[in-house]
Amino acid sequence: MPTSNVRLYPLGDTAIVVQFGDTIKRNTHYDIQAFGALLAQNPFQGFIEYVPAFTTLTIYYNPFIVSQQGLIDPYHKVAGIVNELLQQVNQVNSVPSFRLVEIPVCYGGSYGPDLELVAELNQLSPEEVITIHTTGDYLVYMLGFAPGFPYLGGMSEKIATPRKSKPRAKVWAGSVGIAGKQTGIYSLATPGGWQIIGRTPLQLFNYHRNTPCLLQPGDHIKFIPISEKEFESKKEGRNGA
Repeated sequence: MPTSNVRLYPLGDTAIVVQFGDTIKRNTHYDIQAFGALLAQNPFQGFIEYVPAFTTLTIYYNPFIVSQQGLIDPYHKVAGIVNELLQQVNQVNSVPSFRLVEIPVCYGGSYGPDLELVAELNQLSPEEVITIHTTGDYLVYMLGFAPGFPYLGGMSEKIATPRKSKPRAKVWAGSVGIAGKQTGIYSLATPGGWQIIGRTPLQLFNYHRNTPCLLQPGDHIKFIPISEKEFESKKEGRNGA
């Protein structure tokens, strides 16, 4: 990883942003994952958590602990630690192992009310949209918008579709949507403007689980088409999972 391209800057007085690039691409994501793993293995005094995004990783810390009760500047202390870790991350594999998660999706009908529109705008049949969507190799770049909502890379531009001009007041949890060149899954029932092409019976967020978010940055996703009957069966049989 070329550390000369990495930029550091403060986010208020309790966080530092480590910027790995300016464009969304897999190599940048792999660098962020590798650095995050190294940081998790080597937490410093005052470290709270880190949050990965498309091109950045933000580190939150307690400035009082880092500064040793005001004896040193906390930002520059953390920046020094970050620079040391960046030198070490060059020595590790920047393409981490990943988890493949299969997401069953019932496409079209009441579960995917915008499937026909996506097909029409791209001069495809609904069946072709489903085929293209389910053959993609998707990478979870980050979670955001709502707890557990995955931002995925890897969707074919053949089914890219603009957001709705007027968002829906409610999009059901599990809804699979398209917005521009991206696809994602609503983890909770929220307002939203993505074009909904299907829905999964899986719960992407459940605070009763030990790990509330089903998906994590770095996961690879494969969408599996299922029937409405299979959807209802999986939904009834999940037992809070």
